[in-house]
Parts: sequence; C-alpha cells; structure tokens
Amino acid sequence: MIIIRISMEALPEKQKEVVQTILSLMASMKREAGCLSYTFFCEMKDKNVLCMLEEWESREKLDNYLRSDFFAVLLGTKSLLRQAHNIQIYTIRKTEGMEAVTAVRDVKN
Repeated sequence: MIIIRISMEALPEKQKEVVQTILSLMASMKREAGCLSYTFFCEMKDKNVLCMLEEWESREKLDNYLRSDFFAVLLGTKSLLRQAHNIQIYTIRKTEGMEAVTAVRDVKN
C-alpha cells in the first residue's frame, strides 16, 4: 500500500480558490484506478494550511495518477500557495488494526 500526503499553505486571499479546485478534483479521484481512499482537510487553527491524504493500491497506480491531468491541475495551484506543495510518499509493507491495540492494552504489568 502507498500513502501520499500533500500539504500546502494557501495564500489567505486564495484559500477559497485552492479548496474549490481540490474539491473538484476529488470527485474524479473516486474513478482513478487503484485509489483506495482519499481525504482533504484543513488545520483547525489556520484554515489556510491544507492537507490531502490518499491511499493507493500500488506504486504503479500512484505513478499513473502522478502523470495524470488531474494531478497536473493540483500542481497548478502552486501560484496560489505561500510555497510549493510538500509531497511525501510512504510505502507501507505491513499494517495492523485494533488487534494490535488490544494486545498492548491487555498486557498485564
């Protein structure tokens, strides 16, 4: 599984335009092959600090998305930001769920 985190800080006067652009892109992401989930949010203390989290089936599917026109539009918002997008890609080899929490919490000291 691949996780991509894209954070950005919109210029205050351009925040609404950035948000509208990203929301319009997200409608299309549902149809992107290999996109397992995505979310978009802003920081509670500063609505100009925005973040997208996306979960991808494979690196190949993510790479196809990174070459897409959709992603080019996202990169095109650079002029509306204080600085370039901060993009981080994480490769996840193993995931754990509630069973890991339960195992740790049930340990007797």
